[in-house]
Amino acid sequence: MTSSEDNLSGSDPDHETHSANPSSSPVKAPKTARGFALYVGIDEATAAAHGIDLSRLVEALKGLTAELAPSAQTYAAVALAPENAGGRDVDVVRLALQEPAAISRVRGKNESHGGVVIDISRKRVVIDDVAAPLTFKEFELLQYLVLHKGITVSRADLISSLWRADDDDIPNDRTIDVHVRRLRSKLGRFEDIIRTVRGTGYRYDTHADVTVLFASAPSPDMF
Repeated sequence: MTSSEDNLSGSDPDHETHSANPSSSPVKAPKTARGFALYVGIDEATAAAHGIDLSRLVEALKGLTAELAPSAQTYAAVALAPENAGGRDVDVVRLALQEPAAISRVRGKNESHGGVVIDISRKRVVIDDVAAPLTFKEFELLQYLVLHKGITVSRADLISSLWRADDDDIPNDRTIDVHVRRLRSKLGRFEDIIRTVRGTGYRYDTHADVTVLFASAPSPDMF
């Protein structure tokens, strides 16, 4: 049986095969919709106020999908973010779950206007579009303050939270001050995002020039 493969392989010496122009752009395969993502911004407390919880809400949405389209497959993911994360719930959810359009908008905003991006998921800090050379411990220190936004954190709390009891290099209060001073120096013109509370410790408050990207928390279809 003769097939097109015979011609392509050049098995017929009398048949001249012309290859495509290598400089031509590859033809992109057409795309088609395979599903959709619905982001729901609601926390447990708000759900409870409506007489429902998150698991029942997810089950209801999955049930409706099964009723309307029995062959459809569903997957649920929970978005985790600090309790005091600002912004609309649905925007926090989109960022936490790494929704491309939401991340692009945030990064575009900071690229246009400069500022600080604290990327919890990637454990990095970008200042005016340049990655800051923070050490692992410096990032942990900044992250801890950011995740406790609006709360004054004592030096003792920082030590107990960021160092294990069996660590060889457990710092004292003065060493914490040195860590903070080095961190501030790497934050450059944004060093004031870490405030000193005299006689107590340090704190981070919401800052107009700072964007925090929280870690995504996809889960199995747990509901």
